[in-house]
Amino acid sequence: MKALVYTAPKQMRLQERPYPEIEDGEVILRIDAVGICGSDMHAWHGHDPRRSPGLVLGHELAGTVVDSAMRQVKTGTRVTANPLITCGTCEYCVQGRNNLCANRTMVGMTRPGAYAEFMSIPASSLIDIPQDMSALQAALAEPAATALHAINLIMRALTRPLPECRILVIGGGAIGMLSALLLRSYGCDDVTMAEVNPLRRESAERYAGCVTFDPRQSSPAQDAFAVVIDAVGSVATRKTALAAVKPGGVVMHIGLQDWASEIDMRKLTLAEITLLGTYTYTTADLRATVAALYRGAFGALEWVETRPMSQGAQAFNDLDAGRTSSAKVVMVPAE
Repeated sequence: MKALVYTAPKQMRLQERPYPEIEDGEVILRIDAVGICGSDMHAWHGHDPRRSPGLVLGHELAGTVVDSAMRQVKTGTRVTANPLITCGTCEYCVQGRNNLCANRTMVGMTRPGAYAEFMSIPASSLIDIPQDMSALQAALAEPAATALHAINLIMRALTRPLPECRILVIGGGAIGMLSALLLRSYGCDDVTMAEVNPLRRESAERYAGCVTFDPRQSSPAQDAFAVVIDAVGSVATRKTALAAVKPGGVVMHIGLQDWASEIDMRKLTLAEITLLGTYTYTTADLRATVAALYRGAFGALEWVETRPMSQGAQAFNDLDAGRTSSAKVVMVPAE
């Protein structure tokens, strides 16, 4: 089978790989669509020691079951999947917080991912989708669930309803864009986005109705936003987020571009700021996101770009160079 393989930092190659073997409790999926995630870009840059060259990346997927070692899962069924493979028995799994599973492994990191014609995955990771749902929608369930999970955590921390809040989203990548779209569907009409790429600013204005600005040219007003979502996670964006949030507000930290930095602990303390971290999503979040995508809560998705997997190496280069207006590129297996 054909697979797009991470062969060295900033290098992807289309190679022949063996058809995956099926183990007990697993299925084989034919990949119908797969997204390029920021974490895949991080690995492509050579910045993720957990993902070594020779690995097939990819975990934002839509597929069709073509072989099953579980009689409950029928061939021909269209699905998406939770790429976090969890144990189901640790304290976090039994609490329904399986995104924090103490024993988790992951598709596209500890086992071959979805940048291939076929892949194996435990049947327990499969997420049902409406059988007439598009492959593009289903492949977006994973990143969109990250946004949904983060916004759910924000709503628990707020003292006023979310639609009343003035909101700043830092970063117009896929998570920032999906967050803005979901916020608008929740009735939030005052959403501002900070984004350095002019093509992405235009896309956020057009499809998510955001007011946008270039943070290299201007800074957001201080103490002005009830909610700030940092979808970049750099030293600079953390400082911006803490400066922009108003007293009593919430900062949601999603991105992990830089792993450590000083933040304004004096403001965090004296202004009673709630600083939240978030990691992926739960299985319940994924199911809720599939339903939200299917009913159109994230809009028409015209901003998403689709490319054949044979052009995957160029897609990585274009995303890295900022040559595409789309915050998300989804690859399909055939031209």
